[in-house]
Amino acid sequence: MNNLLFRLVALISGLLFGLGMAISGMVDPAKVIGFLDVAGHWDPSLMFVMAGALLVFMPAYFLLIKPKTTPFNADQFCLSSNKKIDTKLLSGAAIFGIGWGMSGVCPGPAVSSLALGNNDVVIFIFAMMLGLGSTHFILNRNT
Repeated sequence: MNNLLFRLVALISGLLFGLGMAISGMVDPAKVIGFLDVAGHWDPSLMFVMAGALLVFMPAYFLLIKPKTTPFNADQFCLSSNKKIDTKLLSGAAIFGIGWGMSGVCPGPAVSSLALGNNDVVIFIFAMMLGLGSTHFILNRNT
């Protein structure tokens, strides 16, 4: 695997993702909460962001990515061997969803927002890192 190419592709992908989050408005917690508030004052504008992303992703996936038998920049695909749905998965998904609904941001847009100078998300990032570290500590203390 070409390490420099791998890092360059990761950097460009991250920059494009962050730019897309900023342009689409997904770094604005009020906009995200407005989209999630389907029973109140629903703001459907982020639905167009998702539709636009799918219009770009789906043809690229089916024409360029899915037919490949080996990755472009690695020796093999890194796929999880864990196929079971257990309490760790369900509780993690629930905690993520509750946090997203309460704060209006998820990790990707939060980092993009921080890079744009939005200091309001510092507490969110701190809490996210604290939660990740706590979870890692709890899950690995018995091993």
